[in-house]
Amino acid sequence: MSDHREFRDLATPETLRETLADLDVDAGSETVGLDDARGRVLAERVDAGIDVPGFDRAAMDGYAVRAADTFGASETDPATLDVVGAVHAGERPAVSLESGDAVEISTGAVVPGTADAVVMVERTSETDGQVAVRTAVAPGEHVMAAGADIAAGQRALGPGTLLTPREVGLLSALGVADVPVRARPRVAVVSTGDELVPPGDDLDHGAGEIHDVNTHAIAAGVREAGGDPVVYEHVGDDRAAMTETIETAASECDIVLTSGSTSASAMDVVYRVVEDRGERLLHGVAVKPGKPTLVGTIDGTAYVGLPGYPVSALSIFRTFVAPRIREAAGRPPARTATVDARMATRERSEEGRLRLVPVGLVADGDGDLLAYPVDKGSGATTTLTAADGVVPVDPDTNYVDAGEAVTVSLFSANGRPPRVLVVGEDDPTLSRALDAVADPRYLASGSRAGRRSLRDDVADVAALAGPDADEALTGVRDADEALAGDSDAETDRERDVLAFWDRDWGLVVPAGNPVGVDGLAALVDDDVSFANRDAESGLRARLDAALDALAAERDVSRDDLVDAIRGYELETGGPESPARRVADGIVDVGLGSRGTADRLGLGFVPLGTDRVAVVAASDRAHKPGVADLERALDATD
Repeated sequence: MSDHREFRDLATPETLRETLADLDVDAGSETVGLDDARGRVLAERVDAGIDVPGFDRAAMDGYAVRAADTFGASETDPATLDVVGAVHAGERPAVSLESGDAVEISTGAVVPGTADAVVMVERTSETDGQVAVRTAVAPGEHVMAAGADIAAGQRALGPGTLLTPREVGLLSALGVADVPVRARPRVAVVSTGDELVPPGDDLDHGAGEIHDVNTHAIAAGVREAGGDPVVYEHVGDDRAAMTETIETAASECDIVLTSGSTSASAMDVVYRVVEDRGERLLHGVAVKPGKPTLVGTIDGTAYVGLPGYPVSALSIFRTFVAPRIREAAGRPPARTATVDARMATRERSEEGRLRLVPVGLVADGDGDLLAYPVDKGSGATTTLTAADGVVPVDPDTNYVDAGEAVTVSLFSANGRPPRVLVVGEDDPTLSRALDAVADPRYLASGSRAGRRSLRDDVADVAALAGPDADEALTGVRDADEALAGDSDAETDRERDVLAFWDRDWGLVVPAGNPVGVDGLAALVDDDVSFANRDAESGLRARLDAALDALAAERDVSRDDLVDAIRGYELETGGPESPARRVADGIVDVGLGSRGTADRLGLGFVPLGTDRVAVVAASDRAHKPGVADLERALDATD
């Protein structure tokens, strides 16, 4: 009988928050040295044990005097006093003043007991042991009295105070060397899955291995929230090993976070460990991404099982778990920010679950903010790095329409849109130019995506290749029609060409071309395996146009040729991906450029010349980031 389990009764997001709030994650308090106190949270009240300052202190360089001796002094009728000594910071005064005397004094020095004011040096002139005072001063002027900063016995800082450099300075002034602070919750971080490999180790792509993302990303999030991450070596989907690791983590930490192995399948075993060693409080949440979240206790220690996909794991951590860690560490809620924007394109949503839609921000030609979805799926780590925040979509909402007002919850309180948003073909020349531009964003999602992004009023700049670039440059059709691919020019945006260049495209083969590939026909006629580019790529469009020409020459359909190419449907998303499959011996031939083949030390069979055109929307050309990009392109070889 199958051991497959399905999620049926999904908890609401509010239930998840309440369940987490009920978990005991308190780590108590500890004492740290003053130099380690920044960023910590004070555990108890600190009262001043001394006066600060502990003496009457000169607030200016000048002369300590008796205020009465300066009565009536002015620029035209100065008071003349005898200079009877000097006092500098850190010295005990060795002189006392009589009526008509003055003592030279430095800022921070102890004011002699018989003086009651300080005259600024700028209002005096000293000659032959006497000083002419050209202004009258009042008692206490330019003197900080003992305890004026803070007096002994006064409340200095209260419990729960986040210690910034300002508070550390006050503690230093009070002479506090050991600081009582809230202990950071020790947070165990355990990633699970047979497929995980530590960053830096080689991957066996054929075995489906991937680098362990969640361990490092979640540990960084724990630190940011004020916790102390304790990273354990990742474990595979083995019940005994997982049990041992999780039990150890539960005995050593205040809360255990695992990622992966929480979905409802026979291979996932974490929930069994929880049930054997503790209590399962919640499994399955009506949130997308993040449905398989698991919450419980293990041997009395709080436990949260995050989904395995990085976007899901980090979304649940940021939205629900991090606030609980902050609270346990005594830190105030994270300073969050929201901005109002308009949705750039329609975004469909699944009913029944709160959806957290990752979005990027871009300013349109009038400076108004647009939010565009950047969701590549829960398994894509670039989803969150390409996004500025999320738009929460209620469970009862089917879609958010283009132009609809939305509120974006920013990932960073200091978040701001890029100075220039470029969407389109990935090309090394463009990448080098962007290195010289401040705060760009480059969504290398293919030429067709760039064209659509211009049409939909999203991108500032599109990188076009293949036929898209030809149409943008030749003017064979109306400029707007060329971008839109239709005849309704009035619905699309005018554009300016910033730069263009050519590149050789063709077939990437192993060094020395051992299979003897001599042209496009070899893909059809010879028994070779092939790695293609995705349909969004300009190179893919070049290949398809070449196949059309070959089909016409042979008087067959392109579908006939495609059916004969072993691997035509094997689409890869990056410009080097097909070539790397060739380098790894996975396929015989890959679609790519000469530059890619040269960089990887592979052979190259040219099929033609491709053109890349970098095109700006005319209503965004005035943006400083677009101008900077144009200058950088002009300077790029």
